[in-house]
Amino acid sequence: MNRTEFIIATAIILFVAFALGWFANWLVHRFIRVSSSDVGELDRMAQELHEAEETRDQAITYLQQREAELTNQLSQSEAEVRATMDGLREARQEAEQMRAYIDRMEKT
Repeated sequence: MNRTEFIIATAIILFVAFALGWFANWLVHRFIRVSSSDVGELDRMAQELHEAEETRDQAITYLQQREAELTNQLSQSEAEVRATMDGLREARQEAEQMRAYIDRMEKT
């Protein structure tokens, strides 16, 4: 095999490799090709996902606000109960003092 034959054989092998690569690329793209309806469906699904995430974020924000309001109301109710219990305790002590005073006055 002389130099010219070697160059021609190498060129043929490279051309065949190029042709096989090009054919394989064409074949893969032919089977993987995404139709416009699929792209439209993917766009619609992406939009729906985006809307669902926004709705979820709004729900989380609402729940956090509601939880803060309820916690505040609970704290206020607990403070009112403590104040009421303190007032009741004082009223009972005062009533007991009045009973003791009345008992002392009746004994005298």
